[in-house]
Amino acid sequence: MTAREIVTRIQQQLASQKINWRAETVDTFKAGDPETPIAGIATTGMATFGVLKRAAKAKRNFVITHEPTFYNHQDQTTALAQDPTYEAKQRFIKENQLVVWRFHDHAHALRPDPLVAGSARALGWTAYASTTEPRIYNVPPTTLGALAADIARRMKGRAIRVAGDPAMKVARVALGPGYGVPPLTTSFDVAVGGEASESGGNSEYLADAAASGQPKGVILLGHMLSEDFGMFEVGEWLRGFLPDVPVEWIPAGEPFS
Repeated sequence: MTAREIVTRIQQQLASQKINWRAETVDTFKAGDPETPIAGIATTGMATFGVLKRAAKAKRNFVITHEPTFYNHQDQTTALAQDPTYEAKQRFIKENQLVVWRFHDHAHALRPDPLVAGSARALGWTAYASTTEPRIYNVPPTTLGALAADIARRMKGRAIRVAGDPAMKVARVALGPGYGVPPLTTSFDVAVGGEASESGGNSEYLADAAASGQPKGVILLGHMLSEDFGMFEVGEWLRGFLPDVPVEWIPAGEPFS
């Protein structure tokens, strides 16, 4: 199959799950020729140069990425003309006959959301998922500090940020990938997500909650660490209707240290 034919299969599978293809979406081809015959698929949180090199070596020439390839949400490249990093990346894609396609908007439309489910699986929380409230996990009682340490260990996170009293008791966790950090006004002990604005919103509420004697906690994983594992779940989903195409998860990894 060509890359374009695989995308058609993906769209058909989404339709069978009653997910309509959006007229406006960032889920488009980003680089390479869509008519390229595909030897294998690599799923990843972000199509970094390192991921592309590993995909080419593994003969996975169709890279399905969750986040942008060229440094902005719309993958607009006009301002990147003659940029040496951009040119080197495009050259590598062409020389290795790679195709890059983004799967963002429609990935989040799947139920359960694979980007949430992937983080939950990596954290060992799948069995703790609420049966009535999406993204809520009732974990064994612990402290905020111990929970953050366990998350860092399981995800190999080097730059996790924690706000709140490390000694506070937590059991009810809200999990959100990327920018989807749940608002602290919701009923839970700690929000675990990717990244969030530092002005207003959760940051302000966190301070006010502590001052009023109703403490809450926030654990920020970083955008990529919170969603990278979700693309493993996407790979599992693809295998269900593309049995003849090898699919491999190639994590982009933690970009911070």
